[in-house]
Amino acid sequence: MTPAQCRAARKLIDWSRSMLARQSDLSKDTIRDFEKGRTVPAANKLAAIRAALERAGVRFVEVDREKLG
Repeated sequence: MTPAQCRAARKLIDWSRSMLARQSDLSKDTIRDFEKGRTVPAANKLAAIRAALERAGVRFVEVDREKLG
């Protein structure tokens, strides 16, 4: 997941960073720093973010970028 995907998914379900932090059991700073591109969280933290968004109904689709362009 990219920072832009995280922001878009969060906005899609109308969640604040605080809500995503609570739902993923991470700090708000972790979410903010990831979304701003300051840091890349460890794999387990990224998985927690994605799982929280998916539980809320977000579906991620893998795209083959080579075919796009």
